[in-house]
Amino acid sequence: MDFTPTEEQTAAQGLAARIFGDLATHERLAAAGTGTDAELWKALCAAGLPGAVEETGLLGLVLLLEEQGRTTAQVPFAASCVYGLLAVARHGTDEQRARLLPGLRAGGHVATGAFPAHAGVRAEERPGAAGRLTGVVPVVPWLRDATHVLVPDARRALWLVRTDGPGVRRDPVETTAPWAAGRLGLDGAPGERLGGEGGPSGAYDGPGAYDGPGAYDGSGAYDGSGAYADVLAAARTAFAALQAGVCAGSLARAVDHTTTREQFGRPLSANQGVLLRAADAHMDTEAIRVTTYEAAWRRDEGLDAAPHALTAAWWACEAGTRVVHAGQHLHGGVGADVEHPVHRHFLWGRQLAAYLGSGAQLLEELGELLTKEGQV
Repeated sequence: MDFTPTEEQTAAQGLAARIFGDLATHERLAAAGTGTDAELWKALCAAGLPGAVEETGLLGLVLLLEEQGRTTAQVPFAASCVYGLLAVARHGTDEQRARLLPGLRAGGHVATGAFPAHAGVRAEERPGAAGRLTGVVPVVPWLRDATHVLVPDARRALWLVRTDGPGVRRDPVETTAPWAAGRLGLDGAPGERLGGEGGPSGAYDGPGAYDGPGAYDGSGAYDGSGAYADVLAAARTAFAALQAGVCAGSLARAVDHTTTREQFGRPLSANQGVLLRAADAHMDTEAIRVTTYEAAWRRDEGLDAAPHALTAAWWACEAGTRVVHAGQHLHGGVGADVEHPVHRHFLWGRQLAAYLGSGAQLLEELGELLTKEGQV
């Protein structure tokens, strides 16, 4: 394994760090409320960063999302890239790529995903890779900004649904973090099968090329499990990367606070208890980062990444919660102020942990995956 970034990945990360640092300031974030920072999203797209992910792979996206997490910037970067750009690039037909990717690269299209799959979402298939979807997904991140939502049905086939189409309802939902989330209601909503009739075409030859194993059984029946599992693993990895950045940003603020604030003539960082708490938070943050890098690297190399994505998600859920609690605790009474920047890291950390799932749930799924035939 070699997680050393390529020249292109390093350049993209540096550009993202400058844009997020310049525009995702505390004052701008406070003014944005719970909505998306449209100016920041426009700047990121003008710089070509969403489109660069096609060349730099999931590991490149992970590096960019770390920078977003450090500043808790309110843009649908993770959702649009992983549920839109990477999903279409890897699993879409040639026609779908030609039609959808330019808008996703430029930011004119914003995608999100109704993941994980909900058993209540039903698809009535029609000729020509079309379908009518019915069901409800209680919370979808960035749904209020999205032009397209990637919806897995009960059989885990993937459908692209336009959010302005007939039979689609979006009700605002306020979450712990300001993710412009919504409740998705589908009542015979038109959708198109990602990959066309029969599922993904398998023609993608970019980083971690996908050949569709397990997606088609040769009898004309497609259950979508191969593409669904791939997108879910990529999403878990991407949101774990956001958590790594959130934790790094929270810890950086705590270090700055404890080294500059004095008590009884000494900086707070001179206390052994403060040092130990910060050291534990640093190790937890590094654990999230390295497991996320491994999951992303394996996917880009075309290796099985599902258990590694679950491992990264578990660390992001369990350790991420510890880190943002520590960051707030090390600020003392200031950390309880909802107007203080560190409180935003706390809210993001809690929201990411909730979105990724509980630690017990993730461990159970990981155990089931590892004990399947051929996994041990």
